[in-house]
Amino acid sequence: MATTLHGGLANLATPGSLPAEAAAIVQAYQRASKADATVRAYTGDARVFQDWCAQYGFRSLPATPEAVAGFLVHEAEAGRSASTIGRRCAAIRYAHKLTGLPDPTDDEGVRAASKGIRRRIGTAPIQKAAATADIMAAILMRTPDTLTGKRDRALLALGFAGAFRRSELVALNVADLRDHPEGLRVMVRRSKVDQEGQGFEKAIPHGRFIRPVALVREWLEAAGITDGPLFRPVSRSGNVRRRGSAEDVGTELSEPRLTTQAVANIVKRYCTAAGLDASTFGA
Repeated sequence: MATTLHGGLANLATPGSLPAEAAAIVQAYQRASKADATVRAYTGDARVFQDWCAQYGFRSLPATPEAVAGFLVHEAEAGRSASTIGRRCAAIRYAHKLTGLPDPTDDEGVRAASKGIRRRIGTAPIQKAAATADIMAAILMRTPDTLTGKRDRALLALGFAGAFRRSELVALNVADLRDHPEGLRVMVRRSKVDQEGQGFEKAIPHGRFIRPVALVREWLEAAGITDGPLFRPVSRSGNVRRRGSAEDVGTELSEPRLTTQAVANIVKRYCTAAGLDASTFGA
């Protein structure tokens, strides 16, 4: 039976007055992040989903894949933008993740509905689409809490915040990062747009939504990287790949770094996992 929502939902400062189902979601978001704007956006999306579930007799927590797919289609038919629908799907996913419940959005039917919605709402652009903060947040939520996941989160967040090309990202070294009170300063030494090879600096803010600086630092600390290439391959056993083995002693070998194709594969993998059409996004 669906939970009945009361007018008290508008007062998010007093979640104790909410029905148990709604209060659990609100409290999870309030504990999960210091980014108040993100909390407000996601709790608002959760409220919309709860209202819809109450109207049509579904539970919103835990929700079934059928309910989520039906809600997303309803939002599309109501004229919501693709980015709004994507954010609401991400809010549902995040609520279940934080409360330890199975993710109903990780279902082929929900992913298919999301793809269909994106294709129907407007014509896909000829050029590759630019990821919005909402889309990037949805993508980052698909990264696992492993060393590979930490690397991918840092890679995606930094690439988004600085609008880096793949070749620029894989060429970065730890020495190219400089701390700044407002975030990071990243020196790009090799770039397609820098024909003279003089290099240029990009300012990366701390961010309240994507948090690229914090994610880069988390990756470096977890990987134990203090110099050399910033983004490196991680083995299947979960270890950062290092320079040559004992047989390579005496040779001039540098630490391995990700390739541009690896970056493209990472973007494609997480876009697909988030229910997006990966072919419309450029790495």
